[in-house]
Amino acid sequence: MIETFHQNIDIHTRTAAQIFHVPLDQVDSELRRRAKAVNFGIIYGISDFGLSRDTGVSRKEARRYIDNYLDSYPGVKQYMEDIVKFGQQHGYVETYLKRRRYLPDLNAKNKMQQAFARRMALNTPIQGTSADIIKLAMIKVFDQLKERELQAKLLLQVHDELVLEVPLNEVDEVAELLKDCMENACVLKVPLEVSLNIGRNWYDMVDYCLS
Repeated sequence: MIETFHQNIDIHTRTAAQIFHVPLDQVDSELRRRAKAVNFGIIYGISDFGLSRDTGVSRKEARRYIDNYLDSYPGVKQYMEDIVKFGQQHGYVETYLKRRRYLPDLNAKNKMQQAFARRMALNTPIQGTSADIIKLAMIKVFDQLKERELQAKLLLQVHDELVLEVPLNEVDEVAELLKDCMENACVLKVPLEVSLNIGRNWYDMVDYCLS
């Protein structure tokens, strides 16, 4: 999976190829869509019922997707088991940057409470790390804008996106520093890649390439 990112191969296409047993170049948009639901769903503890609902396939087929995925990526299954076990033993789980979320219900007698806490245990290290990284990026961007005495302003953070208001004469410089700050916000085993868009307003954003 790590090598997929280093080879700049779309992770959902690679997952589709592995769990549906087809060559990469034969993965169509529908198979990719299903694989994307699998990629995002399984690591958050999705059930065959939930995956069936999200993809429109039968529960039996959804179960087959999940089983094929976990067979293809045994490290993911091990991670899921390890993170829940860690949470049960310590009462919390943590992000890559060591921010904690306490989950006492991992050991609750009520099975519904325990199941919800288990999903949070799987979700937090991933979503929480993503939140950590974008916040580090925001700090870097703010500091760079201030240090260079630029007029551009950081307006919004929306999930993994940053929205800035930039004078036309600063567009190239701000685009370059923004890409650098976001892609180097954190060192991981896989590269962080950023795409840039520009427009007179958020609605009109179009792809922007650095020259």
